[in-house]
Amino acid sequence: MFHFTITAKSITTQARAGIIETRHGRIETPVFMPVGTLATVKSLTPEELADCGAQVILGNTYHLYLRPGCDVIEKFSGLHGFMNWNRPILTDSGGFQVFSLAKLSTIAEQGYSFQSHIDGSSHMLTPEKAVEIQICLNSDIMMCLDQCIAYPAEKEEAEKALELTARWAGRCKQAWMKTNRENALFGIVQGGMFKNLRQLSTEGIIELDFPGYAIGGLSVGEPKDLMLEITDITLPLLPYEAPRYIMGVGTPEDLVELVSLGADMFDCVMPTRNARNGQLFTSHGTVNICNARFRTETEPVDPNCGCYTCRNYSSAYLRHLFMARELLAYRLNTIHNVHYYLSLAEAMRQAIKNDTFHEFKKEFYRKRLN
Repeated sequence: MFHFTITAKSITTQARAGIIETRHGRIETPVFMPVGTLATVKSLTPEELADCGAQVILGNTYHLYLRPGCDVIEKFSGLHGFMNWNRPILTDSGGFQVFSLAKLSTIAEQGYSFQSHIDGSSHMLTPEKAVEIQICLNSDIMMCLDQCIAYPAEKEEAEKALELTARWAGRCKQAWMKTNRENALFGIVQGGMFKNLRQLSTEGIIELDFPGYAIGGLSVGEPKDLMLEITDITLPLLPYEAPRYIMGVGTPEDLVELVSLGADMFDCVMPTRNARNGQLFTSHGTVNICNARFRTETEPVDPNCGCYTCRNYSSAYLRHLFMARELLAYRLNTIHNVHYYLSLAEAMRQAIKNDTFHEFKKEFYRKRLN
C-alpha cells in the first residue's frame, strides 16, 4: 500500500521530486504537511485545507490518545472518518509531546511513564503502545517512538538517547510486523548535534529497513547553520530510494535550503501559529499585519498570492480584524499562511521537474530581500 518513486532530480543541487503512494492517495514531494495535532489544523475546515492544496496533514499520537481517545476514534475507523479528511495522514508517535508537555514524565527501557497535562492521570507510552495507538488512528504513515533531548546536550546524553531510540525502533518494527502493514512505519534518526552520533544512529536505523526515514531532534533551539550542517551530513547517509522527512522544520528559507540538500517531507506549526500572532508569509518577505502601514492599504497582503484571503480581502481589513481580535482574523491569516507554504512546496516541485531549482532558489531570495 506504500511506495515511493523519484520522478525528477536537480542537476545543480541534491533536490529531487517524487511520488509517495498511500491508501488514501498520492503525495507529491517535496511536500509540506500542515500540523493538525488534535485532528484539526487550527481554525480551518478540511475543505479549506484541500482548497489551499494540502496533500497530507499531520496528527499526534499523544494528544489524540488522551483526548478524545482511541475508543472514540475507532468508532469512525480512524482519523479520516473522524475528521472528514479523505487524503493521507501522518501521525507523530508522541515522544516529543511527552518530553515537552507531560507532567512528571520519566523515561526507562520500557518507555515513557507520564501524567497527562490535561487531568494528571497516569499513563505509560511504550514503543508497542505507540504503534497500537497509531494503528487505531489508522494513519497512512506512522512514526517510531523515539527519545527526544533538549539543546544543548552533552555527548553522553545524546549517545544514550540514540541507543534507546534504536532499541525502541526495533520494538516498533516488531509490533508493526504483526499488523497488516497497510500503515507505513518510518524510523527516526537522533544523535543530537554530534556528527559521529548522527552517523551511528543512521546506520542502526537503516539496518531495521523501514519504508521511510525521518531526521528528528532538529529545530530545538540550535543555531540555524548548525541545523543545516547536521542535516547536510545526515541526509546522504539515508537510503536514496526512501522518502526523507525532516521533523518540525521550519521557516520558508529552511524548506528551500533543506530541499536543496535532498529532503522530501516537512511539517511545522509556524504557518498556523504565526498566523494567530499576526505574522504573514509573503513572496516578498514576512510581514506583521499590525504594522500601521496596513491601516489604509487597499491591496491584499500579497498581490502575487492566489489564496482565498488574498483574492477577497485587503490588508486594511485583515489588520482591522486582527487589531479588534475578531475570530475571522485567525481564519483568514491561517488560510493565507498555509496556502503560502503549500504553494512554495509546489513551486519547488515544478522547479525540480524543470531542472531550474538553482534559478528558483536565487529568485526566491531576491524577492524576499527586496
